[in-house]
Amino acid sequence: MRNVEGIEFISNENARKKDHTKSPVEFISREAVEKVRNFHKTFPEYQLTPLHSLDELSKKLGVSSIWVKDESFRFGLNAFKVLGGSYAVGNYLAEVLNVDISELSFEKLRSKEIKEKLGEITFVTATDGNHGRGIAWAARQLGQKAVVFMPKGSSAIRLNNIKKEGAEASITDFNYDDAVRLANKYAEEHNGVIVQDSAWEGYEKIPTWIMQGYATLIDEAIEQIKDQGKDKPTHVFLQAGVGSFAGSVQGYLAAVFGEDRPVTAIVEPDEAACIYKSVKAGDGKPHAVTGFMPTIMAGLACGEPSTVAWGILRDYADIYISCPDYVTARGMRILGNPLAGDPKVISGESGAVGLGILSLILQDSSLKEISKKLNINKDSRILVISTEGDTDPEGYREIVWEGMCPSA
Repeated sequence: MRNVEGIEFISNENARKKDHTKSPVEFISREAVEKVRNFHKTFPEYQLTPLHSLDELSKKLGVSSIWVKDESFRFGLNAFKVLGGSYAVGNYLAEVLNVDISELSFEKLRSKEIKEKLGEITFVTATDGNHGRGIAWAARQLGQKAVVFMPKGSSAIRLNNIKKEGAEASITDFNYDDAVRLANKYAEEHNGVIVQDSAWEGYEKIPTWIMQGYATLIDEAIEQIKDQGKDKPTHVFLQAGVGSFAGSVQGYLAAVFGEDRPVTAIVEPDEAACIYKSVKAGDGKPHAVTGFMPTIMAGLACGEPSTVAWGILRDYADIYISCPDYVTARGMRILGNPLAGDPKVISGESGAVGLGILSLILQDSSLKEISKKLNINKDSRILVISTEGDTDPEGYREIVWEGMCPSA
């Protein structure tokens, strides 16, 4: 169904029906994530990232609560992606050492003794920036190498941030999905280890570990909300690229809360809406968006759904939204210029789309049908996740200062 100004949505009428054939989510249960968090807690840099309460915005938009989980503080890397990459690298090394990751701390993995046992390993990945920086950081911390390929049009600032972590990195002439294939080919030819959050047939173990790693942030958020004396969210908005992040959070919510889980909305850029396109096809299979994907939401400019995440998003999400770039630009400006009394949040192009679409749903009468489908009302408690800060500061200022991608 098409709404004004390019926003489209499809609701999932089957998400709340009990169906024992649904995609399994046990791999991302609270018990499984406890092991993940215990590993992350061994990092010297580990601390809870902020959960901001936007009380004044909640009043203005007519809901009970809006929370923003701010991942710009994660390990000093300005984005959440390192959670998945570091856990996958840790699990891979644990397998090489023939031990369970629960027996390894990050400090132990950095030890001279372990490095001598492991020898030299090269981790290879493709990225628009944040994932690659996380892999490069983890590799450098562990005394290993990283090779990173970036899609055409990637930010030079993000490229340089990856190089600063000691990785060999370059911007290719390919879109994201072809850059992934290039990285995989390079790893095969150079005896490297491909660490990608995109999964395909025959390559699902490492992407599964990455999804488990991402779940640290939602487990933290639920804990932080409880510590505020509040009930769990009634709604969660999740942005999607290949779907690994959204699938991680969606899977966690389904595993932990079952039928009592929050209502979830999956949000994508209209130029790269592979999850939305796959749902719209109606055959239950993942479908690709091909070619160049000119969206400012670089971290979401992915054309092929992850085979691990796809089933979870297909079976458990309540609504799928495709939206133009002005939606996330609006979110960036709202978060960066808050109402008096609310905290300021620096959120990048791929981080603010959840808040952007939420604000429009609650303020634009032409989007009332989405609000109705989601059953948002004055008692709603809504969580959005800002997955990155200003990872491209120049691009951030173009949007927030100069008015790039104005609201329609």
